[in-house]
Amino acid sequence: MDIGNTWKDCLDFIERKVGKSTYDLWFKPMKLLELKDNDAVLSVPNRFFREWIEDNYPHLISEAFEWVMKDNINVMFRIEQEPAAEFVRKDANIRKVRQAGKGIFLNPKYVFDTFVVGPSNELVHAAALAVSESLGKTYNPLFIYGDVGLGKTHIITAIGNKIADTLPNANVIYVSSEQFTNEVVSAIRHEKMSDLKEKYRMVDILLLDDVQFIANKTQTQVEFFHTFNALYEKQKQIVISSDRPPKELSDITDRLKSRFTMGLIADIKPPTVELKMAILQKKAELHKIILPDDIVYFLATKIKSNIRELEGCLIKLAAHSNLTGRPINVSLAKDVLKDIFTDELKPVTTDNIQKIVCEHFGVKLPELKSKKRTKEIALPRQMAMYITKRLTELSLGDIGKAFGGKDHATVIYACKQIEAKMEKDEEFNKTAEYLINKIKP
Repeated sequence: MDIGNTWKDCLDFIERKVGKSTYDLWFKPMKLLELKDNDAVLSVPNRFFREWIEDNYPHLISEAFEWVMKDNINVMFRIEQEPAAEFVRKDANIRKVRQAGKGIFLNPKYVFDTFVVGPSNELVHAAALAVSESLGKTYNPLFIYGDVGLGKTHIITAIGNKIADTLPNANVIYVSSEQFTNEVVSAIRHEKMSDLKEKYRMVDILLLDDVQFIANKTQTQVEFFHTFNALYEKQKQIVISSDRPPKELSDITDRLKSRFTMGLIADIKPPTVELKMAILQKKAELHKIILPDDIVYFLATKIKSNIRELEGCLIKLAAHSNLTGRPINVSLAKDVLKDIFTDELKPVTTDNIQKIVCEHFGVKLPELKSKKRTKEIALPRQMAMYITKRLTELSLGDIGKAFGGKDHATVIYACKQIEAKMEKDEEFNKTAEYLINKIKP
């Protein structure tokens, strides 16, 4: 077999999937070292490459090999700066951690040691640490909320990793609400609800991520309600994350929301500049990146969105520096990250408003633009119209066109409906302001 041509065909497949710029930066530098017995060993320049690819395109290379060879191939990475024995040992350790909790995936990078604590997240950190040291007895349930990319998944996974490390016999389950919903649907379809109940009601700790996505999913909420009660009665630990507090979770039953408030509710606030600087320094230390103080301050003040974006910028800078030989400085950052800095200054768009409102209310974009007038669709549509009028310079007619060709009278009516509801309902007013603050720059 000519592995050179095989890998070339794989790279062609990958470039079509990710586009030229991503391909040139992350995939083109890789080399196929070995292809034997359904195992492929790829050389990558450093750990940044491997971790970035595993986080962003975990299955793409396997898909490329399957497309080219018509067979399943197990992909492994070898880091050029590290000996093969070290590479094998590290990957074995990672696999071992990922199998903790009886095969449930726990990201091995998300541990307490790599979570940088500051004023905006110290309560969440302290609560999570307490929970991991006293399952089911302290803060049960623990409900963590905060905006996207502030570290919710990191902290709840850190709880799971610590339990898996210190209590090897503990049954730990980490699951996203989307995955939980899919399992409920599958269990109903294949008449295996008893198996699902046994799986989730026999755990020592259940970590449910992004609970807001079970909105409007009636059967999923019913099953989670009964699972919650079963675990709580047995003093088993429950940890839940969300992008908003329980009271602002629309289209989730009151009885579930009341359960969420039975323990401790803790929020992660946006990080200060000082905390972002500390996070950058910690990440640079972990990745062995030389990061001057001026570039730390520059990135911390420039990146407004979230910590995830901050780490992404650091990795991208390190990758460019490694490939080009240029030192990491403000000049390189301005050159490499110019698209990201531009995104931070982009004006509010109707598309973004619609996307965020749809995610919040759990509806699909085509429904928002449709002629449906059910309450489940009408309220989100009116909210999106109201926010569009408030945050953009679009005319009423243009707003109507952006929502499937509605006329200006419909937009006026929608705005009046939202304003009236905000005046009468304090909780609804908080929801509206939350969405506005989330959307505007």
